[in-house]
Amino acid sequence: MPLLDTSAMDGKLRFLVIGAGQRGVSYANPVSQMPNAAIYAVAEPVNFRRQHFGKTYIWGQDGKPAAGQEFSDWKQWLAWEIERRELEGAGKTVPPGVDGVFVCTLDAMHVEIMLAIAPLNIHVLCEKPLATSLADCMSILGAFSRNPQEKIFSVGHVLRYSPHNQLLRRLLLTDRVIGDILSVEHTEPVGWWHFAHSYTRGPWRRATDNKDGSLLTKSCHDIDFLLWLLSQAPDGADKEIPAHLPKTISSTGALNQFKRSRKPKQAGEATNCLACPYERECQYSAVKIYDDARLAVGHTHWLNHVVHDIEDTLQLSGVDAARRSLYANLEQDYTKGVTPDGEIAKRPWYGRCVYESDNNVCDDQVVTIKWDEDNQSPLYRPGKLATLHMVANTEKECERRGIIYGSHGELSYNGKTIRYFDFVQRQETVIETPDAPEFEQKIKSHGGGDRGLATAFVSAVHAVERKGVEAEEAQGEFVGCTLEDVVRAHAVVFAAEEARRDEKVVHWNIWWEAKTLQYKIESQAV
Repeated sequence: MPLLDTSAMDGKLRFLVIGAGQRGVSYANPVSQMPNAAIYAVAEPVNFRRQHFGKTYIWGQDGKPAAGQEFSDWKQWLAWEIERRELEGAGKTVPPGVDGVFVCTLDAMHVEIMLAIAPLNIHVLCEKPLATSLADCMSILGAFSRNPQEKIFSVGHVLRYSPHNQLLRRLLLTDRVIGDILSVEHTEPVGWWHFAHSYTRGPWRRATDNKDGSLLTKSCHDIDFLLWLLSQAPDGADKEIPAHLPKTISSTGALNQFKRSRKPKQAGEATNCLACPYERECQYSAVKIYDDARLAVGHTHWLNHVVHDIEDTLQLSGVDAARRSLYANLEQDYTKGVTPDGEIAKRPWYGRCVYESDNNVCDDQVVTIKWDEDNQSPLYRPGKLATLHMVANTEKECERRGIIYGSHGELSYNGKTIRYFDFVQRQETVIETPDAPEFEQKIKSHGGGDRGLATAFVSAVHAVERKGVEAEEAQGEFVGCTLEDVVRAHAVVFAAEEARRDEKVVHWNIWWEAKTLQYKIESQAV
């Protein structure tokens, strides 16, 4: 195990990124700009992504990875790290390990990775969702809670950390510009082409065994956002004040747009855009989305979902070669009833007709959460209602908006502007929030929330590792929530999905107690 020259990183916190796709880049970019931290290693199975990521954030365009910096997958890194620790324990001189890990793989991989690295006792930021089932979320909670908290744990609930939402929460809970919050209408407009890309053709299109759905994969951080505003006490309040938890949760939703009955008659029996007579007229044409609107105009973001090395091909061989590679992928298709379902399910089909896909997740869903009045704690909190509307066919792409009704005013927000009207003063106030940096706008960084979360996580790790602050204190000060809070927010999503499927109202306290008891019984049996 050869040594690595770490002189350029002396004193900096070192982080590993597992998964060098869009989410890995979203966190690596801000961390690489921090004076006290560095992206030190990457684990990524796709060679082009791994090399591009490494050259951009770790070893430089002309450099080469040294021992401990490049891994083909997370298991290779884990084996290397275990061996490194064993050699270190035996008195051998070894390269330094990392202080923390960013887990940015596909959702279904999270639980295996998290359970495997829990014994390492390392700082972790896991991309949302934490896991695709409540049982798996509870397993992760159990694995990371076996010992007193020594490390920082965070999840990609990035909406908490954008400058816009930080200001929004301060106006609502600290400054109380509209008095008590009584009702919230929050909308997540996914975007007509974005939903088609990710949730109809892409890897998040299928829910299996009641574990997963678009509410979890797309909007679990919207649920967390609502709980952050409506359940969590204001900053500076007594930490002993418990969360104001919901009374009931209900939900309705459906797959309304992306199904065969909606298919235009002009498309006939075509199942692939490249062979469809209606392709030029169809708004969901893969040719229009991936070539006309992207490759043809030099906009390669999102194209690497379709062809992993398309940016490399474009740079080395030109646009014609990149187009051939793109179309070779888009023309790939399957035949229902002939192609095994397992083969269909295990990969995206970006050229597939959106009306002929194997998708089954909701493209339109509403969640309603009700709180009873809390007049028992020192901090009075009124009863209130919140609705989350996740909808696919929108012009706006993930530009969340909402209206909040208070006892003394009304407030609206859209990620860029906050407007509130004071009933008492009969006065309107409008606040424009700053845009995220250009790079972060390009990769859809949730209004700076990705940077905010990465900064909060690294700051918490720095407080623990360099300043000797207790992990629990740093977790509260910088991250602002515990792992238990994270799991509870996920649980609200699973409760909403159960309410939707069973067409019922979930009574939170009863439901949560039953789920917690069930997990304890099952874990003891194992």
